[in-house]
Amino acid sequence: MTTLKVQDMHCNKCVERISKALDDAKLTYTVSLDDKTVTIDGCEHCVKTAIAELDDLGFEAVIQA
Repeated sequence: MTTLKVQDMHCNKCVERISKALDDAKLTYTVSLDDKTVTIDGCEHCVKTAIAELDDLGFEAVIQA
């Protein structure tokens, strides 16, 4: 599992947009508005896909150490 920090996620609408994009990309994930994170359950390719999807939505995603 890889956790991405998504600092620009501010509301439930953001969560809905992110969830729709990641569902469409057929990724396994969890979104936490409280922590401003998206956790990707998958390989490195899945993580790169998630980062690209978030970028397309205008969210900067940074891999959390």
